[in-house]
Amino acid sequence: MNVSGLESITRRPPVILTTLLIVAVLAFAGVNRLVNRFHEQEKALARHLYDRGLKAQSAKNPEVAVGYFRAALGYSHDNFQYQLSLARALRDTGRTAESEAYLVSLWERTPQDGAVNLALGRLFAREQQFDKAIQYYHNAIYGFWPSDADAKRRDTQFELVEFLLDHDAYPQAQAELITMATALPRESSLRLRVAGLLARAQDYEHALSQYQEVLQTEHDMPAALAGAGEAAYQLGRYRTAQGYLQNAVRADSQYERARLLLETATQLLEADPFARRLSDPERRQRAAAAFRQAGERLESCAKSQAIDLAPKSPSTGLSSLKARWLETEPKLTKRHTSVNTLDALMDLVFEIEQQTQSACGPPRGLDQALLLLSHDPAGVDR
Repeated sequence: MNVSGLESITRRPPVILTTLLIVAVLAFAGVNRLVNRFHEQEKALARHLYDRGLKAQSAKNPEVAVGYFRAALGYSHDNFQYQLSLARALRDTGRTAESEAYLVSLWERTPQDGAVNLALGRLFAREQQFDKAIQYYHNAIYGFWPSDADAKRRDTQFELVEFLLDHDAYPQAQAELITMATALPRESSLRLRVAGLLARAQDYEHALSQYQEVLQTEHDMPAALAGAGEAAYQLGRYRTAQGYLQNAVRADSQYERARLLLETATQLLEADPFARRLSDPERRQRAAAAFRQAGERLESCAKSQAIDLAPKSPSTGLSSLKARWLETEPKLTKRHTSVNTLDALMDLVFEIEQQTQSACGPPRGLDQALLLLSHDPAGVDR
């Protein structure tokens, strides 16, 4: 063979290999680019489907949302947010077992995630699993939120309180609200909301305190005045209630409940024979008016229940009260009535009002005022 030809052949393999290598690299780069482009298109399609699901969910159509979220996950299998949204939509359609499976899987991946814990809290609340719901609500409150953490924790705590109140768990709701109140910013709307929830939880002492906090900066806010007035009213502090309620009605006449409570509080304070700084004639006059009112209430209650109040032996129930009323009545004509006599007279008034409430239901007007007075005669003037 020609030596020069042999040399030409032996030089070719490196050239060919280099050429092939270049072609392979270019081909791989092209394929990789195509694959990346395909994945980007998949992600874009997944985002589009996810957005459609969010719109369906916002439109209160969770069944449609489920379809879109499932489709989005078909193109983005491990997307955390898509799985969370699908779990929420499944919960809203009533498929709680499937929703729980997704949420527990997400929770195992990120047990401190606030949104996942909140979703689990809502799921167990829907299923009426009281203790589990509270557990996950608490996890959400103290969990991790990537943005607006304080606001989201506070909103979650408000949601938990509403859940507790819906289940009449007043002591637990009170504990949550008292804890929340200590960390609240000085924002009137938030304190007003906490005060209203405390009142719903029947913690009128702390509710009054929160309303008073608001009124330190918002002196004439009708809602705070009305709320403080009602809280004081529920605490039996009718003099304090009267002041707040008067200001509430003066600031906004649309507060009908405040007006009604004000009428009762005023009526009670004007009927109270134990009020300080009363002269003896005024004290006797009030006691006599209360005594006559109780007698009328006794008669009307007995009539509505077809109860005979005629004296009989032995007398019981309302007829016994009537006998005692008749026995006591002559003492009112005396010019000088001792303190002991007035106390005994008012004890009978209170007993009549309480027993007629049991027999005939809640009273109105002056009878309602006297019934409220019976609960704490010494404290109403606070």
